Amino acid sequence: MKYGKSVYHALTMITQFGINMLVPIFLCSFLGIYLDRRFDTSFWMVILFFVGAMAGFRNVYIFAKRIYSMKNERDTRRGSRRS
Repeated sequence: MKYGKSVYHALTMITQFGINMLVPIFLCSFLGIYLDRRFDTSFWMVILFFVGAMAGFRNVYIFAKRIYSMKNERDTRRGSRRS
């Protein structure tokens, strides 16, 4: 079973998408839980969860945009060599 580089590259990108989404959510959620316990409140976790989710979506959007632009550059270079 020999895989091409593209399969491993795709698996790496999928993993990076997951990490880029989950890390901000977990960090903000844990910070919210800590603040709720420290100040005896009940709203910081919810607020910071949504802040983490927005940050995660932003990270995924930027990552996807960068991958798309790299692919377009590569396709453009290949097209110019064939001409």
